[in-house]
Amino acid sequence: MASMKKILVVDDNVDAADMTAEILRVCGLNVSVAYGGAEALAAVKADAPDVIFLDLGMPFVDGFAVAKALRSDAAFDGLKIIALTAWGDQEAREKTKAAGFDIHLTKPTQIAEIVELAS
Repeated sequence: MASMKKILVVDDNVDAADMTAEILRVCGLNVSVAYGGAEALAAVKADAPDVIFLDLGMPFVDGFAVAKALRSDAAFDGLKIIALTAWGDQEAREKTKAAGFDIHLTKPTQIAEIVELAS
C-alpha cells in the first residue's frame, strides 16, 4: 500500500528534480517539486511535507541554508530532511549533519533506497 506521506523534491537541476519526483510518483507517492531554496521554503510552509529530498549546491539559497531555516522553526520538527547531492566528501557530510539533515545520500542513489526513505 502506498504511503500517504507528502514528499518534496528540491533541486535546481530541473531534469534531476523531475526525474526523482516521477520515480516516486510511479511508486504511488504524493510528490511535489521545487527548483531552488527559496521556492523550497515556501513549498514547505504551504504544503507541510513529511519528507524533503534536498540538493545542497543551489544558487542564492543553498540546501544547507534551507535545512537550517527549517530546523530553527518548531513547526517543522517532524520533517525528515534528506540530502540528495553529488557532494559525498567528509566535509559535506559534516556540514549536512551540522545543518540538521537526517540522512546524506550521494548521487547516483539507488531508486529503492530513495523510495524506502520516502515511504
